[in-house]
Amino acid sequence: MKHDFRKASLAELPQIWDILQGAIRRRKEDGSNQWQDGYPNPEVVKQDIENGVGFVLVEGETVIGYTAVLINDEPEYANIEGKWLTNSDFVVFHRVAISDSYLGKGLASKMLEFIESYALRNHIYSIKADTNFDNVAMMKIFDKMGYVYCGEVYFRGSPRKAFEKVLAKADSKAGV
Repeated sequence: MKHDFRKASLAELPQIWDILQGAIRRRKEDGSNQWQDGYPNPEVVKQDIENGVGFVLVEGETVIGYTAVLINDEPEYANIEGKWLTNSDFVVFHRVAISDSYLGKGLASKMLEFIESYALRNHIYSIKADTNFDNVAMMKIFDKMGYVYCGEVYFRGSPRKAFEKVLAKADSKAGV
């Protein structure tokens, strides 16, 4: 089945929120404190969509994943305890979630591949992201996808592991 990655619409907010609620529940079941403090919430997702940074992974007409993708827009990253690989333009993504019905199919990795293509289309060669110290699944994806651990950043008072992937400029000639 073909997957597409595109900007989300406000009409998709209920489906997106269902997907995020499943991810919030899974994090709790994993014993994590990530996403257990009322964030993310429908208002955050609504703001993502209204600001043009909310993206969905779709299979046919079905929304199966969600993330926010921003360019040069994460003030907390300036305060890293550690060192980024680059100091130029970057794409950052937050709130990665895959529908309960589609878990275990490599779709989070697929979404990260779409984000890489988005970065290259915008002539940006750095992707930065962070995750909770106990989100083993996301750290495995970062490792598999070639992300490098750079240090810690803080959100709402909690430390998060920060990662960066530098994309090769030669890849941008591949018509991505």
